[in-house]
Amino acid sequence: MQLKNKTVIITGASSGIGAAAALLFAAEGANVVVGARREALLDQLVAQIIQRNGRAVSVAGDIKEEAYAVELVQLAKSEFGGLDAAFNNAGIMGDTSPIPDMQAKNWHDVIAVNLTSAFFAAKHQIPAMKERGGGSILFTSSFVGHTNGGLSGMGAYAASKSGLIGLAQSLSSEHGADGIRANTLLPGGTKTAMAGDDPAVHEYIAELHPLKRMAAPEEIAQAALFLLSDQSAFVTGSAMIADGGISIKLA
Repeated sequence: MQLKNKTVIITGASSGIGAAAALLFAAEGANVVVGARREALLDQLVAQIIQRNGRAVSVAGDIKEEAYAVELVQLAKSEFGGLDAAFNNAGIMGDTSPIPDMQAKNWHDVIAVNLTSAFFAAKHQIPAMKERGGGSILFTSSFVGHTNGGLSGMGAYAASKSGLIGLAQSLSSEHGADGIRANTLLPGGTKTAMAGDDPAVHEYIAELHPLKRMAAPEEIAQAALFLLSDQSAFVTGSAMIADGGISIKLA
């Protein structure tokens, strides 16, 4: 029970890594506050957790809006008395095209969803964690934010995911004395909706990894559990790679 009686916010929780993390964290004793845009899927997730004797609540919203970050923190406080940790996982890839061909709207959308939302999250999550005497905040970056590996058309995505690494490093410096740790998690190719459902594409992505396969969402959730739990009590400002070796192969 690595998160026993801890209250954790999880965004992007309606599917993929976020949903897997919610199920895992609840099984590890956490009170989970799950957020995403798709309310019906959030309701199903909460029902599944409760059916397994876990504790969960949800609220749907748009992470691009600061008010939604506030709402998630307020829900954690009203339902469970405070906030101990957050897995800020929601994100999009956006359109893939070379920068000269990229529409400004795509750039702004990707940065807003992947990076500006993390600013809003930290702005409101950290004061709540300080009220509890400390906590752990985690952002889902990507190996693309660490070493692009020559992947084309990923300029906006790579910039946003690199930005998360810098944000976490700054937060770790600013709030370490408050007992708050800040880290990023860098997955490789993972079988989520973002990867699509074309077997040929999955096979291509798998071959890029030295392990010759893509990750299951549950495997990335296990890495997130480590970074949010006391098992990583001396880890902060870290960009933890959980990418099946793809960044080494492509570097």
